[in-house]
Amino acid sequence: MIESNIISEYLDEMYPDQTPLFPRDPYKKAHMKIWIDHVTSRIIPAYHRYLQHTDKKPYSLEAARAELLGALKTWILAADPKGPYFMGKDLTFADVCLAPWALRMWVFDHFKGGGSIPPPPGQGGEDEQVWNRWRKWSEAIQSRKSVTETMSDREHYLPLYQRYADDTAQSELAKATRGGRGVP
Repeated sequence: MIESNIISEYLDEMYPDQTPLFPRDPYKKAHMKIWIDHVTSRIIPAYHRYLQHTDKKPYSLEAARAELLGALKTWILAADPKGPYFMGKDLTFADVCLAPWALRMWVFDHFKGGGSIPPPPGQGGEDEQVWNRWRKWSEAIQSRKSVTETMSDREHYLPLYQRYADDTAQSELAKATRGGRGVP
């Protein structure tokens, strides 16, 4: 995960004539990097704790779901309120680093028997406005040709995520999550 972030920043700086993924303004860039770190240090580990939950875990499935919802809510609350992207009208690396995980939220319905992430429209309770902003962001990401043409079909992911759902995956990320650590 961390390598992806470093590589993306390197490429952004090496090709300054391309559409930038990182703001050129140092303050905006630093602000965005805080939220990129939130994705790798909070959202991705919470995503995997929820997915890797089994009855043998010392925490409940609902606690894992609440952790993920909380991390997502914190991220979207920091986003530009109008959007549609995290920093406003333009796609940035803050969007890119979360997009693959956001587009795979279906795994929880498939492997964990529901508990939609985010809550379905009209079921967000006092946070409905927050989840509406999330949905706006998610729709913007999902409608991008660059995203739709680079995502694999669900069938590709099923055997991979089955190992996470059974908590038998042996990736470094799975081991770190199992051990209560963040993204390696």
